Formats: sequence, structure tokens, C-alpha cells
Amino acid sequence: MLLTILAFSGGALTILSPCILPVLPLVFSRSDQSFVRSGLPLLAGMALTFAAVASLAATGGNWATQVNQSGRWVALALFGVFGLTLLLPALADRLMRPLVSAGSRLTLIAEGQGGKPRIVSSVLLGVATGLLWAPCAGPILGLVLTGAALHGANAGTTWLLLSYAAGAATSLAIALFVGGRVLAAMKRSLGVGEWIRRAIGATILCGVAAIATGAGTTVLAGLSQSPAGGLEAKLVERFSGGAAPAKGADGVRDGAQKLAGAMHAFSATRGGFIRRIAASTHDVPLPVEGRLPSLSGAVEWINSPPLTAEQLRGKVVVVDVWTYSCINCLRTLPYVKAWSKQYRDRGLVVIGVHAPEFAFERDIGNVKRATHDLGVDYPVAVDNNFAIWRSLGNQYWPALYIVDGEGRIRYHQFGEGGYGRSEQVIQQLLPGGGQTKPVTAQLKIEGSGTQMASDMKDVRSGETYIGFSQAEGFVSPEGVLENSPRTYSTPSNIALNNWGLAGSWNIGAEYATLGAAHGKIVYRFHARDLHLVLGTQPGARPVRFRVTIDGAPPGAAHGSDVAADGSGTIDGQRLYQLVRQPGDIQDRTFAIEFLDPGVNAYAFTFG
Repeated sequence: MLLTILAFSGGALTILSPCILPVLPLVFSRSDQSFVRSGLPLLAGMALTFAAVASLAATGGNWATQVNQSGRWVALALFGVFGLTLLLPALADRLMRPLVSAGSRLTLIAEGQGGKPRIVSSVLLGVATGLLWAPCAGPILGLVLTGAALHGANAGTTWLLLSYAAGAATSLAIALFVGGRVLAAMKRSLGVGEWIRRAIGATILCGVAAIATGAGTTVLAGLSQSPAGGLEAKLVERFSGGAAPAKGADGVRDGAQKLAGAMHAFSATRGGFIRRIAASTHDVPLPVEGRLPSLSGAVEWINSPPLTAEQLRGKVVVVDVWTYSCINCLRTLPYVKAWSKQYRDRGLVVIGVHAPEFAFERDIGNVKRATHDLGVDYPVAVDNNFAIWRSLGNQYWPALYIVDGEGRIRYHQFGEGGYGRSEQVIQQLLPGGGQTKPVTAQLKIEGSGTQMASDMKDVRSGETYIGFSQAEGFVSPEGVLENSPRTYSTPSNIALNNWGLAGSWNIGAEYATLGAAHGKIVYRFHARDLHLVLGTQPGARPVRFRVTIDGAPPGAAHGSDVAADGSGTIDGQRLYQLVRQPGDIQDRTFAIEFLDPGVNAYAFTFG
């Protein structure tokens, strides 16, 4: 119910956004006609078409983008004809008789005989309007689409999209009523109907030209601080808690913050969705989002002497903000590493900015070891003080910024995904990319182990922290005793996404420490992969463990850090992949028993 209200409210606020401008002239042009036979069918067609296109975007990815792009060109042609018939019917009839005649017939059909507009034709105009409006994606829509990406598109997704569209249609209907009365009064008192008609036609044509040439994309992207964007962002922060920083895609701290974090990433520039729809070609101008900040805040550099923004002038730079125990960051690494290798000789420099989440990730030795083990051979700036992070205005792990040869940030990607578009931008910015047709073939990249792409359609479990400051879903009957040892037990039946401890544990703010051998953690989950961030005290001996799934050894479902019999060893402070299920995914009960004391358990992640 809460998300429905959010979606409806966000749609209603869309009327304050600049991307609704191409729709308003057509709505007002029908303000003197029957609302039931003209305005209502138009708005219904617009809302249903938008919901359908957005649903395809949630389920079909790039395929839906291509379909919507084609539909938008058809809609632009329709609006162009319609605008000409309004602006210069006589001139259009002489110079473009076939098209104008078709447009005039469509207008007459829409108006109907005897001044009564036909419902079907109004719906068709609404469909065209919906195709044009579909790129107008604000934060609330990003919230809905992110939910679909995280949990799979379903009837709930369609309902939220319809709620969003209904909110927009409602605000437009109100504008139609008010505008109709204003226009009627103007016609009665001043007789300016013909001028109003021409002004509406001119406005429609200006909107068509802006969208067709890509100017609309650039202008709307620059208007990122529209009233609707700010109001929608405040709505989301009000209902989601507004916590940051946050891990992208499936790594934020709880369900609402997960959606809010990815939503903010989705709408960091107002033209984010427009840019993704228009990104099927290299001709779309890239906005300037800022400048590459100073890199002097790094406390250490790995694989390179210290670099400065001035030294990097003339180079295309990819800045990857990551941390080595973040599963989302690990799944992004295969692409970043491949780009570094493929485009290094053409002038690309990749820089990893390592910004720690947990205390052990501040240890330079741990970061160096992880960088080596993960095969990262490009420069890494260790940003323990979050100096570079703050200079970028960043809030997410992972975050990708692409910088041109003049030191300007031209593109960003927050969270996992968008790899094809990111590579296209790299190609476009490299020398020769803007003058000659760049290489469009995408690298074939497949990760393995923890770096393998997630299977998000089957993920029903979210990142779960074990430290008391962020812990949720804890069901051990003893309850949490903060910063003190306690003997815990797990209930016999655990619901999905609940977890518990067994044995002697001391639960701190960031992690829980096992005080005696044979302690357990039990979690009821639904996902292909289960990971757990674990570690021991510096200098301590490795800790042995045993994993079970539904009370039995994992067998073929064992992760890369576990044997088929469930045995494994904690030999460092990092993320461990404990489960990778083959076949159909179901709710399962995971348990890990530590055969030795001294383990620190931080957080579960899934994929």
C-alpha cells in the first residue's frame, strides 16, 4: 500500500517536471471538447501505454528499449503532422498534401462528426502521447523499476506502474479542466481561438523538434533539479529513511533503502532514463556532470605511484569506486578489468578508488592482498578517509564515473549493470570515437566464483547485517545483548529472511564474535548464491567450519569456498561464497557451524 501511494504521488508530481512539456500542448488542445469522449480516453490511452512500455523495460531490458525507441519515432511523426495541421493548415495542405491530409483526417476523426469526438481516435492519440512520455522517469519510477529488477517483474510491478501513470493522468485531468475553463473564457471574451490553435501547434512542433534532434535529452538532463525531482526525492527519503552511503543493486542495508539507493542512482540526473533509451546510438551528446576531482586524498596507491587529475589530462579515465568485500563490486570487476586490458593502448586509464565499508578493509595489507588475489592490475587509490568519495559526491558501492580527455565527467553508473552502455561511452570518448564510427562490438565477459553475474530473478533475500547497529530479521529467542557475551539458540522453525545464532556470541555494532567452538549461524533464504563476510582477529589461527543446507551437506550446491561435504576454512577477512545452487531455486535453510572460536561474522549477501 505504501509503494502504491508513493507511485501515485510521484506520477501526480510529474506535471511539475520539464519532461511533461511535450504532452501538455496536446492535452490543452482538447480542452474545449467532451472530457468523457476526448480527454478521458486520451489520458487513459497515455497511462496504459506508458505502463505497458515501462513494464517491458522492467522485463525486457535492451529489447524493450529498442521497441520503445521505434515507437517514439512513430509518435513523433504523428505529433509533427498534428502540429502542422494546427499551426499552418493551408501551407501544410499545399506543401505536404499527403501527410497533412492524413493528419487532418485524424484530427477530424478525433473530433468526430457533429463536434462529437470519437473515443477510439482519442485513445490512439493517447497511445502516441504515452510513447513520448515514457522516457519521463522520475525517482519514484526508478523505485518501481528497481523493485522489478530485484524481485522479478510481476502483477505487483504492473500495478505500481499503473499507479504511477494514474497519478500523472489525474494531475493532467485537473489541468485539463482548469485549462478548459480558462481557454473557454478567453475565446468568449477575446475571440483568440485561432491564435490559441496556432500557438498550440507551434509548441507541439517545438517539442517534436527538441526530442527528434536530441536537444530535449540534453536540456532535460540539465534540468535535474526540477521541482518534481526534488519533491519525489523527499517523498522517497521520507518513507525509506534516506540512509547513505549504500551499496548498489542488491547491497543496501534493507529492502526500502535498497530500492531508494538504486532509485537515487537511477535519477541522479533527471535525464537518466531518457539517456538510456537514447543510448542505442553513439550520436547522442553526453552531458557534462562535473570534473574529475583531485586524487590527493588517497592514503596509499597500489599498482602505481600517486596520480593527479592534471597528469590524467588527455586520457579517458574510468573511476571505479569499490570495496573488496562488497559482492556488487566483485561482480562488476570482470568488466572493469576487461576494459582496462582492451582499451589501455588506445588511451584508457582505469583507477579503482577503494573506499572501505568495514574496519578490516582499512588495513592496507588486506587491500593489497585482495587486489592481488582478485587480479586487479590497474592503479588503486586507497581512500580510507573518503576524501575522493566526498569530492565525487558519491553515495554508492559500486559507482562508475567515466571522464573525458579534458577532465570532465561525462557518464556514471551506480550499482551493477549498464555494462554495454558504459563500454559504448568509453569507445565514444577515446581518440577517434567522436569523429569515426567507434567499435561497437561488446566484449564477451563472464566472471566466475564470487565475480559471476547474479541471478536476480530468483533472489528473494537481501543483504543482512549481523552487527546490532544494522541487524534485522534476528529471531533467536534470547534477543540481542549488545557488546556482551551471551549464549544464544535458534528456533526450530525459521521464516524466510530470518536468522539466528547458536552458541556463545558477543554481538558488536559491526560484527558478532564467537567465543567458544561449535557456534552456529542459521538463515532461511531464497537465492542461487549465499555469501557471508567473515574474518578472524589479526594473527589468529584459521577457523574451520561446516556448512549444511536443510540439514545436509551442500553437495552440488556448495560455493567456491566450501567443499561438497560442507567443510571449509576461514583464512582471511573477506567475503566467502558458501552456497551456489544449481537448478530450481527454493526456500532453503542454511547453517554454518564454526569448529573453532574467534570468528567475526559481518554480513550476508545474495545473488
